[in-house]
Amino acid sequence: MDKFTSIININVNGKMRTLEVQNNWTLLKVLRDELGLIGSKCGCDKGQCGACTVLLNDKPVLSCLVLAASLNAQEVITIEGLGTGGNLHPLQEAFVKRHALQCGYCTPGMIMSAKALLDKNPSPSEAEIKYSLRGNLCRCGSYPKVVQAVQDTAKSGGKQ
Repeated sequence: MDKFTSIININVNGKMRTLEVQNNWTLLKVLRDELGLIGSKCGCDKGQCGACTVLLNDKPVLSCLVLAASLNAQEVITIEGLGTGGNLHPLQEAFVKRHALQCGYCTPGMIMSAKALLDKNPSPSEAEIKYSLRGNLCRCGSYPKVVQAVQDTAKSGGKQ
């Protein structure tokens, strides 16, 4: 280790990891390039599209803007961390059922933002859903189907 690297201990999807990271690496780079978790996408690399959204200590963050070296003793959940035992998370199931995927590039970020909302507010209004997804850009325009998928998940109490 030198002055340009840091050692971090980070919980990613329930598994503790010890990593040596360059001080200028983002969380997105570490997830994709170091840990092979490619669900989070690099859409703009400027924090404007939401494709890289993950949960950091249960809050949605743009992983392209978070320096990995600042994350010691933090918890990160990515799209790969949802669902259990090969079963999809209810939000993932609702996205499939409602055809809210289109090209799929924005989907992981949309789902992570929606999960953060439903964890905080299990019965959001349509306006609250739209507000919580405001930072997630979908170039295919599947917003109505995304909102429906989140509403379906809320109505089912997170069960599909």
